[in-house]
Amino acid sequence: MKHITYIILASALLTCSSCSDFLEKYPKDSPSTTIPMSDDLAVAMTNGCYQSLQSMNLYNQRIWSMDICAGDSEAGGDPSTGTDGVETKEVANFYATPSNNLAVGLWRGGYTGIGNCNTAIQSLSANADNISPEILTRSLGEAYFLRAHYYFILVRCFGGVPIRTEPAKVSDPKDIARNTATEVYDLIIKDCKEAIERLPQKNELAPADLGRATKDAACTQLAKVYLTLASYGNTYASLAPEEGFYQAVVDLCDEIATMGYDLAACDYASLWNENLIKNKNSAESIFEIQYSGENAGTDGFWANDGQSSWCSTFMGPRNSGFTYGSYGWNQPTDEFFESYEEGDKRKNITVFYEGCPDFDGKSYKASYAFMTGRNVRKFIIPISLNLYQDAETSPQNFIAYRYADVLLMKAEALNELGETVQAQTPLNIVRRRAGLGDFLSTNKEEMKEKIIHERRMELAFEGHRWFDLIRIDGGDYALKFFNSIGKVNATKDRMLLPIPQVEMDANALMVQNPGY
Repeated sequence: MKHITYIILASALLTCSSCSDFLEKYPKDSPSTTIPMSDDLAVAMTNGCYQSLQSMNLYNQRIWSMDICAGDSEAGGDPSTGTDGVETKEVANFYATPSNNLAVGLWRGGYTGIGNCNTAIQSLSANADNISPEILTRSLGEAYFLRAHYYFILVRCFGGVPIRTEPAKVSDPKDIARNTATEVYDLIIKDCKEAIERLPQKNELAPADLGRATKDAACTQLAKVYLTLASYGNTYASLAPEEGFYQAVVDLCDEIATMGYDLAACDYASLWNENLIKNKNSAESIFEIQYSGENAGTDGFWANDGQSSWCSTFMGPRNSGFTYGSYGWNQPTDEFFESYEEGDKRKNITVFYEGCPDFDGKSYKASYAFMTGRNVRKFIIPISLNLYQDAETSPQNFIAYRYADVLLMKAEALNELGETVQAQTPLNIVRRRAGLGDFLSTNKEEMKEKIIHERRMELAFEGHRWFDLIRIDGGDYALKFFNSIGKVNATKDRMLLPIPQVEMDANALMVQNPGY
């Protein structure tokens, strides 16, 4: 999807004013009625709904930082300061406060995106007669998908949050109470279904539109929502499908498989490193966060429009010369590294360690990572492929949903339905690509542990592990895991992040999560 300049959205379509609380920040008023709607304007407005995904508050830092919080890696960063990544370390070690900047960023990123989606949905619907049916249908589908995506991030991070489905107005009450998690999930499910009804499949998109939300992505997201809800039993079962959550996951995964996906045709290495630039929106990819690297000459690396990826710059091994920036974040732990099975091909693609294959003709040294002696490898872009030869312009995408995840969701759902033998098939498709033998146990608990392990290794450092930990067995699995790696101060309450203090101060009806 082409990079869109969001000045159109900010200055022409919206009238914004500053406000202390993030619920009110974007957008502040109704869309302008002085600008005639057209297909081009509808597309530009819809493009604005994606922008928050690209920001440091979500996929450019905070989402992948949650794998540090999940215990797969240490924050790393600059060893000369005690403050580098402190907000991530606080969450990872379960002593965060309501002033924690990771929590603030996730809250802000989610509600900024929701605000833009609400504006798009309202304006597109109100001006339907001025938009071609194809653009109207697709644009509304994208906005519904993205609003569901933002709320899905928020509800998993914070629990029940205030729901807004219309653009905020200056005349609206400043104070707004939290909705229940069930109500938030109900909205997410409804929005996902709205998106599924409207969106084309990925294989139906024109090349210039690759990167947009698709029916494939909406089905994947709904399957992930259902799997999350199934893990909590009947706690959030208001909109449980008639066939049950787990069967609905299987059905959605089967539907996605009919859309042209085949893991056997995709090599694991083809997804990562330079392929994040050369092979964007690949055959396995279902939904990617798009980056163009077009920040040179503007606000550079720290620009708010988020058109340059931070992954390679932040995760690059310090003092290695492998990539620009090389801030040394996200250093895999001993426990994670030792969890690889013998012969797992993903290890050398995912992790830098002393003795690993060379990278761009250079050998890795354990001294590059002062905390663990290892760095994440899969996101690192060689200097030779940097767009403008500096740290500020990486155009690599971030893969949010891909087909291997779908196969593992199906395996988990089948196993939970008692169909453990059938669960072997999708699980082993993933394992074979990794160079591993088939897992053939018929024991449900053994199969469950193997699927959890496979999700961890296959999706490592892609922002899934924390959300898997806190959903499995309603969060009990997370406590057992964190205790096993020495994080004995972890509690069930701390599986949710604190509501940001700035929001508490600005909203008299806001109630803090227990334990903070």
